[in-house]
Amino acid sequence: MTHIDNVIYTAKARSTGGRDGASRSSDGRLEVKLSRPGSTGAGTNPEQLFAAGWSACFISSMEVVARRKGITLPADVAVDAEVDLGTAGGAFLLRGRLDVSLPGMERGAAEALVKAGHEVCPYSRAVHGNIDVAVNLI
Repeated sequence: MTHIDNVIYTAKARSTGGRDGASRSSDGRLEVKLSRPGSTGAGTNPEQLFAAGWSACFISSMEVVARRKGITLPADVAVDAEVDLGTAGGAFLLRGRLDVSLPGMERGAAEALVKAGHEVCPYSRAVHGNIDVAVNLI
């Protein structure tokens, strides 16, 4: 397990009602209703929230790597994240896919940037070795 030497930020949220409830951040900037995946409920679900957070963080991680290497990222960089919720042996599991779009970048440079971004991204590091993950340059 990796030890944090310096805490940069702590997110705080309170959830009530589980998958049919609500979540709210301590600063009030995030307030969402929750619904079970596939239901007709009006809210989002934890898997969507995880996909949104992971994809945004992945872009920021590639920005950090690009800055270190003196590379300019395309203005229209995008990451599409898919997070599957499934079961195996009676336990619930997640699986993830990231489709990274770096239009206009040379393929080799883009592949190296995606690989380095995946190594830097705290979400990617958190799931490494714990869930099946595919990262694709599209």
